[in-house]
Parts: sequence; structure tokens; C-alpha cells
Amino acid sequence: MVTETTEPDPFDAIVDAPFDSALSQRYLVYALSTITARSLPDLRDGLKPVHRRLLWAMRQLKLDPSQAFKKSARVVGDVIGKYHPHGDASVYDAMVRLAQDFSLRYPLVEGQGNFGNIDGDNAAAYRYTEARLTKTAIQLMAGLDEGTVDFVATYNGEEEEPEIFPGLFPNLLANGSSGIAVGMATNIPSHNVAEIIDATLLLIDNPHVEHTQLMEVFHGPDFPTGGVVVESPAVISAAYETGKGAMRVRGRFSTGRNPDGTWEETGIEKLGGGQWQLVISEIPYQLAKGKLIEQVAQAIADKKLPILEDVRDESDEQIRIVFVPKSRNVDPELLKESLFKLTDLESRFSLNLNVLDSTRTPGVLGLKLVLQEWVIAQIDILLRRARHRLEKIANRLELLDGYIIAYLNLDRIIEIIRTEDEPKPVMMAEFGLTDRQAEAILNMRLRSLRRLEEMELRRERDDLVAEQDELQKLLDSPARQRTRLKRDLASLRKDYAEGTALGRRRTTVAEAAPTVEFSMDAMIEKAPVTVILSAKGWIRGASGHEPLDKEFKFKEGDGPAFALHGQTTDKLLIACDNGRFYTLGADKLPSARGFGEPIRTMIDIDAEAQIVAVVAYKPKGQLLLASNAGRGFVAEMDELLAETRKGRGVVTTKPGVRLAVVREIPAEHDHIAVVGDNRKLVVFALSEMPVLGKGQGVTLQRYRDGGLSDAITLRLEDGLSWAMGGETGRTRTEKDVVMWKVARGAAGRMPPSGFPRDNKF
Repeated sequence: MVTETTEPDPFDAIVDAPFDSALSQRYLVYALSTITARSLPDLRDGLKPVHRRLLWAMRQLKLDPSQAFKKSARVVGDVIGKYHPHGDASVYDAMVRLAQDFSLRYPLVEGQGNFGNIDGDNAAAYRYTEARLTKTAIQLMAGLDEGTVDFVATYNGEEEEPEIFPGLFPNLLANGSSGIAVGMATNIPSHNVAEIIDATLLLIDNPHVEHTQLMEVFHGPDFPTGGVVVESPAVISAAYETGKGAMRVRGRFSTGRNPDGTWEETGIEKLGGGQWQLVISEIPYQLAKGKLIEQVAQAIADKKLPILEDVRDESDEQIRIVFVPKSRNVDPELLKESLFKLTDLESRFSLNLNVLDSTRTPGVLGLKLVLQEWVIAQIDILLRRARHRLEKIANRLELLDGYIIAYLNLDRIIEIIRTEDEPKPVMMAEFGLTDRQAEAILNMRLRSLRRLEEMELRRERDDLVAEQDELQKLLDSPARQRTRLKRDLASLRKDYAEGTALGRRRTTVAEAAPTVEFSMDAMIEKAPVTVILSAKGWIRGASGHEPLDKEFKFKEGDGPAFALHGQTTDKLLIACDNGRFYTLGADKLPSARGFGEPIRTMIDIDAEAQIVAVVAYKPKGQLLLASNAGRGFVAEMDELLAETRKGRGVVTTKPGVRLAVVREIPAEHDHIAVVGDNRKLVVFALSEMPVLGKGQGVTLQRYRDGGLSDAITLRLEDGLSWAMGGETGRTRTEKDVVMWKVARGAAGRMPPSGFPRDNKF
């Protein structure tokens, strides 16, 4: 009888553990894997795993720049099958980005076919496109076969992949990187290779170099799409010193390049007859050109850019976006500033130098520390390459020594081979050969037994011994290591020098000129308008100045409430009886062709509140505000403007108290007349009224019963005027108001004969 014994599976074991600790432990593992194996680039080669695996797979497929293109589908298949078990779409998207010259400053993949465009269009499917490596990618991977880096097993253990790429190309800063991990992110712009190398050489020569000295040769971002970084050198330097900061990037207004290769700086293209147009030749990094055109077109449609007539995209291989002004009298600088303000033509790039260092530890590093770490990594690669080469030389020298012994004793060697059944041990014993030497002699071809071959072997041996000596000196001398690295960097710099098409700086770094101060109100086309507000709160704006006594049409059951003349550039102050003021632009009013729109859809007026006044805002103007309780104050119009839909609380009210009077105060007026429900009138000096921004105010008139009915300002010399009843339209003026002139807060006396029975001025 056979009994089966099975070992317990440790993965089937149930372990009692607190839920929160088990969850936090597993979340931490997930977070670390996201940080180190997906989202953050390695400082040494500037690549994330997916990009490294893509380039490695293309190298294995021998997609060198000198070789023919291969289908992208084949590359993606190899990557997800052998190295990166994730979705094909994400891998292909990563590959596409490596091939886009508007995404990468120095593309690592050369694409053939539709790989997307700067308009924001997507690439064609991977079955339609082809790809191969660029020279830059080859430089980044140089030395992979020379023992420079460790190889690790792939996810299934069937293949091997390099831990990093050993090439001297400074990819981290050259091409930048972006990514979001768990709890952290990275956002590194691209930079000019020549400037990176210059800063590195400066650091190698003087490890204690100051950050300010590095920034003299390292000028900041160099985006693939060019543009202009408009920040002061101090702001840029501070960002790179800490590894965190933000920089404003603008599109370039220019009509093209001058004969000497520099950009024309104004962007103004003369058309004759005084007409002109603005031209943009470069746009900010990561801004889709199609999105920018849509933004500008929408701003024109929404009348946010009334000084702009049209926008045209005349781009071919070079970007050319044309802005046509409304008239030739438009200020070009005003148009530029308005475009910067209203569109993404000016954007902010947030620098976050968060990378994995040589120990795969994430951290935000400053420029100097990044360069130091990279130099240390490159010297380590240099030493590993030297040790690997020394090992190869030692192996070859061993064989060469054996060959030379064989040539010196050729006849005896031949005799042993012909006569002995096992010649190998005999040769080893007689001539002191190693096993490898004896084996190599036995495998030697007969044609190699020439005298000339012996001379070549001796010459090769001498060369290898000399090389061995140099490599050993390199290993023993840190100074030689630095010199060798400097020499290699100088050689690399020639491929990316300022005079080459690839190395020429694209982004201009220049502090912006002082901003042209302008209000968005200046963008509104000035035109007369008649504001009409109905009793039920429907508002509209009629073009031109219509007679205010005209019979306007209203919805059934509705009627007139307020009507006033203004301009489309005016701001309307809407006062409600709860003491809140709201602001509405006259240009935002709906057309008077219909009945308008409810004003409550434009501003958030309380349901119980009633509108008591509509006044056109005037800079430095004043309003008389009074409640039905007989208290009030003078308010500056500048203090009444509300920036949000919710308005601004100005007059403090209590239950039963409401804002009743809102009157504009002409500059020449010096007195106030107040009449109560009790038909008592007082006149007092305007100087007795306080100017407040908020509150209940002071007592205007004292009442035994009732409250305030109306109030108005006047010039004492002109007297008090009021409209007479009926349809005559006549007014009556009481010149002598001395008998009613008292101190503020008095009870007053009966008004002049003929004063309106409704107690309203």
C-alpha cells in the first residue's frame, strides 16, 4: 500500500493579522513598485522601464540607423511578449512619443509613417507604421556588450535585460521626463546637450563649483517646440538649485528667421496701406496647435477678443499661425498680452527633478547633485568597461603566449600530435602550457603555421600589453578617470554642438518685458446701449440710446421697472433691498430682440430679495444709500463692485429693515433732503454723512411712527425740485429751503405746498 505525503503549501496558510496593518503593508509594496518600476526615471540613463525595454527590444531586432525599418507591431510584440507584460496600447504610445520630434528634444526612435503631429492628432495603428533606432539611441546604449552594466532576468526568467543603459548621452536632462507615481510625481524639461556637457565639465574640473557658476553655462530648458521662457535668471536658478519651481513659457511671435539664422522678434507682418498682422512661429511645449486655434476662435466668438478679427493656420512643416487685428489702429503689444492672458499661448511649466538615484531611491535633486550623481555613475561604467577589457586582454594574452611557445617548438609539437594518443597532457607537461593554451594549439589551422603569423602574434601581444598597462593606470588613477571622461564628453559634444541642426538651442531664455497693464474691459467694443429691466427681473440691452419713456414690450403679466442709458463698456451695479450689490457687464446683456433673460441666471440673487436700483458704475463715483428705518451712509462705487455672482454685502439689514434708497451723488451736490412716511422733510449738509464701505450708517431723520420714504441730494443754491403730477412733465423748484435746513437726525417739518402726495422726490 502506497501512502502519498504532500508538503503544505505556504501560500495556502491563513495568517491572522490586523486588517489595517495588512492593508498598509500591501499598499506600501504597490506604491514602491509604482515608483521604482513604472513612473520615475533612473538618473543614470533617464529612462523608465518601458522605454528601456522598448529600446532594448529594438536593439535585439538589429534596428540600427543603417538598417531597414521594421513594423512597429513587431517591436511592440517583442516588448510585451519578452520584457514588459502590459497592454500593447501603452507600449505603443510610449514608442510613439520616443519618435515625435515635438515631444522629445532628441528623438530615440526614427519613425516611418504617421506618428502623430503637433496639431494633437494621434498616430496610426502599429500595423501601419515602421521604426528603427536613432544615432542618439545607439549612443545611449553604447557599451552594453562590454560588461558595463548588470543584466537582470525578465519577468518570466526566460530572457535577460539590462538594468540601465551605459551610454554617455545625458538622457535624463537632455530629453527630460514626466510621470505620476503614488504620492509623488516628476516633471523634467528637456535641455541642450552642449550646455549639459559644459556644466558637467565644469563640475569635473571643480567638484566644489558653486551653483551660480553652473547656471552661467546651463541656461535652462530647451524645449523641442522652441518658444520663449520668460522668467528672470534668479527665478530659473532658484528652481534648479532646489529641484522644484515653475517657469512661464510663451509662444514665439516672429515672422521667421533672419538671414543670419536669428529670429525676427516682433512677429508683425506688414501688408501695405498701414495694414498688418501678427504671426506665431513657435508654440509652448505640450500645447496642441489645434487646441490653441480653437481657444482663439472661441474667444473671438465669445467677444472676449473684440480687437481680433480672425485667426488662420497657415502651417506646413513650420508653424505659422496668423492673427488678423480688427483694425490697423490696434496696439500690437495689447493684442499679444491679451492672447497670453486668454489662451494657453502662455503656460507654466512646473519643474520637479524627482528621480531614482544609483541606489534606486527616489528624491528631488538639484542640478549640481544630479550632475554629480551622473558623473559618479559614468566613472563606475568607465571602470567596469576597463576591468572587462582587462579580462579580455588577459585571456587573449594567455592564448598568444601559448601560440608563441608552439612556434618556437613547432617540430616537437607536430611530433607529439602525430605520435601521442593523448597529445594534450603531454604538451602541457613538456612546455608548461595551460589547458586553454593546449586546446587552442590543437585547434590551430595549418595555414597559421607561417613565419609571418608568428610576427603578427608578437606584434598583437605587444599592443595588448601596452593597452593593458594603460588600462591598469586608468584603474589606479582617479585623475586619469576624470581626464578620460572629459575627453569622451568633448567628443560627444561635437555631435550636438551649437552649430549643428540637432544641437542648436531652440528655446530662448529671456526675462519678459514689463507687462502691459490693461483691463479686459478695454477689450470690449464701446457702443451705446439701453438697459431695460422688467418688474419680474428680465433684463436685456437694446442697441443705441432708445427714449426711456418708450413703451417697451414685455411678457404677459410683466412690466417696466428700470431703464437707463449706458455703454457696452459699463459695469452695472444691481442693488437689492437686502443690502447686497451685484455687478453685471453691460456687454453681457442679451439682445433686446426678445424679452431678454432672467437676471437671476446671471447673478445669484436671494429668492426673497427685490431689486431696488440699477446704476451704471463710474470710477470714483458715490452713492447715497438709505434704509426704510431712516439710517444711511455714502458709499464709494469702487467699493461696491462684486467679483463673483454672489455679490457683495454692503448695507447691513435687520428683520423689517430694507434698503430703500440708492441715489447717485453728483459732484456739485452739497446737501441731502430726506422725507419720511410721516410727510416730514429735513435738509442737511452732505458733509454730515460718513463714507463707509459697509454697515447700517447713521440716523438721517428721527421718526415717531413710520420710516423713511425717500432721500435725494441737491445743491443748496439750486433749491429742491420735484416732478409735478400728471403728464405735463413739468418740475417745480423750491428755491428757499432754509426753513427745512437742520442738523442731521432732526424730525423735520411739513414739505412745501405742492409736494407729491406719495412722498417721493
